[in-house]
Amino acid sequence: MFAKNVGSVDRILRIVVGLIVLSLFFIYPGAPWRYFTLIGIVPLLTGVFSTCPLYSILGISTCPMKKV
Repeated sequence: MFAKNVGSVDRILRIVVGLIVLSLFFIYPGAPWRYFTLIGIVPLLTGVFSTCPLYSILGISTCPMKKV
């Protein structure tokens, strides 16, 4: 569907950051700012699917180049 443009190190960092930010949603159940932590879904999904729409727009790729 989408071209993969997120490399392995970038992918791992996105997943870890996404999980940490999302965990704040459950750690602080009464905080008024807790719904802002749902933004952690974005790095989590871009890491899981190895594609970043912003990278596509900017023409960036952290994937290693395939040798033909």
